Amino acid sequence: MTGSTALTATRRTADLGALADGRTIDVVVIGGGITGAGIALDAATRGLSVALVEKHDLAFGTSRWSSKLVHGGLRYLATGNVGIARRSAAERGILMTRNAPHLVTAMPQLVPLLPSMNTASRALVRFGFAAGDGLRRLAGTPASTLPRSRRIDAHRAQELAPTVRRDGLDGAYLAYDGQLIDDARLVTAVARTAAQHGARILTRVAASDATGTSVTLTDQRTGESFDLSARAVINATGVWAGEVDESITLRPSRGTHLVFDAAAFGNPTAALTIPIPGEINRFVFAMPEQLGRVYLGLTDEDAPGSIPDVPQPTSEEITFLLDTVNTALDAALGPEDVRGAYAGLRPLIDAGAGRTADVSREHAVTASPAGVISVIGGKLTEYRYMAEDVLDRTVALRGLAAGPCRTRNLPLVGAPPNPVATLRSSADLPSSLVARFGAEAPNVIATASCERPTEPVADGIDVIRAEFEYAVTHEGALTADDILDRRTRIGLVHADRQRAAAAAEEMLATID
Repeated sequence: MTGSTALTATRRTADLGALADGRTIDVVVIGGGITGAGIALDAATRGLSVALVEKHDLAFGTSRWSSKLVHGGLRYLATGNVGIARRSAAERGILMTRNAPHLVTAMPQLVPLLPSMNTASRALVRFGFAAGDGLRRLAGTPASTLPRSRRIDAHRAQELAPTVRRDGLDGAYLAYDGQLIDDARLVTAVARTAAQHGARILTRVAASDATGTSVTLTDQRTGESFDLSARAVINATGVWAGEVDESITLRPSRGTHLVFDAAAFGNPTAALTIPIPGEINRFVFAMPEQLGRVYLGLTDEDAPGSIPDVPQPTSEEITFLLDTVNTALDAALGPEDVRGAYAGLRPLIDAGAGRTADVSREHAVTASPAGVISVIGGKLTEYRYMAEDVLDRTVALRGLAAGPCRTRNLPLVGAPPNPVATLRSSADLPSSLVARFGAEAPNVIATASCERPTEPVADGIDVIRAEFEYAVTHEGALTADDILDRRTRIGLVHADRQRAAAAAEEMLATID
């Protein structure tokens, strides 16, 4: 079954009404991040009736705070976790060649060979990159999609990363990994593809009193509540999993990124990859991103206590990232160069003592005493595999009449085989629009009813007004924050957010 991918306020109202009529559905998924969206898509494409409910918005939590990378698992290979390394490489290949080639591209990673990097460290990096090439081949990902690693000379290194330290630069190692145009856009694409296959995707709907066969849903916009019966209830709320199932104990770790104008790094075309002094196989990355920005990350710090809706970077993490990147730059960057910052919490399974950096990124599927099935842990790259695993177990536990998993070869909305009403060529469209929407890009403009649809939402921001309208008419955006912070990432820089806010409010006011 295939239908409309458009998530609208009208569809939301109709879907809530249909669920409130008292009929039992197959699966309720609690949580609208990448894992929950992936589960909804898997369930819908197996022929199950499914509803996803999210208290806030799609990608509201950890799923929008990542490094925007689809990792090949090299780090996990280095720590001896061969299973997760192989799966990560396989899932990266699936995303890049089948599910979402429009959203995931090859990102060059440049490790500069500076005097501070000793012979042993250089050998370790080179061996690691060679192992990464082996993982790529094992996963069946062609070199045309992810080029093989190599050494380059100093001149080429400076072309790719213009602000790299030149004194003593002895070339660089260059390797490739997968990079998302944006993590929140991936969540939206997965959720819309699930809707295309019949899933009900409901944001601003809170779940409470969950059991194995029922949950109370409350519309956050109206305050109205009703009970929903289901054959299975799946908890995919990430770091908030313990609020749904009190028997779950997680150990969140905070990962912080800083946001810069790309000009501060000389408008690089490769991610500058810098070893953390005193660490083995840990790096910080200065990654070129959309909207003319560079994201610098990543920390890995214990984050005990209550879980905030929006985690905040600490001053110590900001200092650490600046100090580390400056070891590889010609001219030091300071706090005044930072345009924005964000932090996310990894939902790590509590394994007791030790550093969070050393805690396994494996996921687990559990069942609460009340019968709620939870998926905890894991990482963004493996969201599809995690969804397949939890659905396989759910189907077996609950005896659901479901077909086999179909997501391995299923193109998401915007992938070339799933273009969604492409009406003309994308050749004459802004490259930034195509990067965010893929084969769907022509439809963004063709369906626009706003004035001046191809004009930027604000001077110097390469997001057009039609994208804001599309966020409301097709992508489920219900508030200005949804548009600015998740359908686009303008809001990561406060000054840009202020300049674009009026256009977001305009679209919400003029579209029913």
